[in-house]
Amino acid sequence: MTRARLYFVLAASVCAVGCEGATPVPSNAQSRTTSSSRPVSSVVPATSITDARRTAITTAVERVSPAVVTVQTETTERVPADFFEYFSGGRSGERRSAGIGSGFVIRDDGVIVTNAHVITGASKVSVAMRDGTTYDAKIVGIDEPNDLAVVRIDARKLAVATLGTSSDLLVGEWTIAIGNPFGFVLGNSEPSVSVGVVSAVGRNLAGRGDGGGVYVDMIQTDAAINPGNSGGPLVNAMGEVIGVNSSIYSPSGGSIGLGFAIPIDRTKRIVEDLLEHGSVRQPWVGIRLLVPQVESARAAATAGAIVQRVVPGSPAARAGVAAGDQIVRAGTRGVRNPFDWEARLLDLRVGDALPIVVRRGTRDVSMSLKVADAPEVSAPKVTVLRELQLVSLTDVIRQERGIDATSGALVYKTSDRITEEIGFLSGDLIVQVGNTRITTAESASKAIEAYGSRGPVLVYFYRGRQLLQASFSLR
Repeated sequence: MTRARLYFVLAASVCAVGCEGATPVPSNAQSRTTSSSRPVSSVVPATSITDARRTAITTAVERVSPAVVTVQTETTERVPADFFEYFSGGRSGERRSAGIGSGFVIRDDGVIVTNAHVITGASKVSVAMRDGTTYDAKIVGIDEPNDLAVVRIDARKLAVATLGTSSDLLVGEWTIAIGNPFGFVLGNSEPSVSVGVVSAVGRNLAGRGDGGGVYVDMIQTDAAINPGNSGGPLVNAMGEVIGVNSSIYSPSGGSIGLGFAIPIDRTKRIVEDLLEHGSVRQPWVGIRLLVPQVESARAAATAGAIVQRVVPGSPAARAGVAAGDQIVRAGTRGVRNPFDWEARLLDLRVGDALPIVVRRGTRDVSMSLKVADAPEVSAPKVTVLRELQLVSLTDVIRQERGIDATSGALVYKTSDRITEEIGFLSGDLIVQVGNTRITTAESASKAIEAYGSRGPVLVYFYRGRQLLQASFSLR
């Protein structure tokens, strides 16, 4: 996306099939390849130079790239009216800006997946196919916490990307990032391809990266992902989509070999909810975790997930979870910190049974939580401007308080109710609301009201050197 975005602090050379020392593709590759795809599980002597150049990578790209699209947006902003422009017949008071990202077709009747940050706030969205054909697009739904969105175009019999699974990814297996990092600057609408490996799975990100937002349980890859690749598919050697490209780690905004993608299994769940309901049913179990009192990101990663409070009558209360329990496992995966716990919740559907293990004293206790809808009635609700006083972060305040961040909204004063229900304390620094980077107290207030008008508000803030989050609804 070419528009300014909050950057995060926190895809191997491929040998042609048949060359000496090549790593064999798993034996089930042929059975998972369509009849129109070239088998990649057996070594076949090259009969020509063309055959020698073909690999599992080229076959995968041929299979997926027809379904990759360019997503173009137009955003209209209100600006102070210009006196001279007004009297010359111009559109005073409005400024239009263009943005660009990527996406991929998942249904042949025009359903397309992209990133939420690609289209959020856009007054117009259009989609350009590989051959340059452009369609107006309608936004079906946006899920900002997961940075996913679905749009639809009026078209039929489109090429469709095959969706794989992200549940059995192997660190070191090939990955292919496909997208349109420069849009039409390169002179055509053909997607760009970069290749690497799965560098890690289950990564939690908090810091600088393309797209904004704090991301949890992400796929890390060294396939080059650049601004504009956002929303494009991350593909395995079988030509199956295993993730949605979403962010890069880079001080400058350019790829340096640390890219991240949203797992496709989570994407499938989100897309189904957006198509059926237009929004995502937020899974809820009624657990609030204790904020870890640590001084470094390394310590926070292993601080544990300690239950501070259990909502009476919630799934957690019915299962027997108690304050002071430490959650050590959720489903099949370990829980080392609050971000790990948040990642497990993102993969749940309302109605699922979530087996967990908690450490209570010196023993481990197993139990099962029945996941429910987030209860709007009992959710914390605040009237921000009356109970929460914010001030813009200035150089003087930074130096006085020893704050590393260069911008944000400092919590100057808060009511006891907000401290009790939401968790804000005087001195906390709000740096992000939803996917919006916060630079001033005014921008924080506007973002909270804007997101609050559409549903729950997710706020990220620093307390000392710890990055924390809070979620609430506006009254």
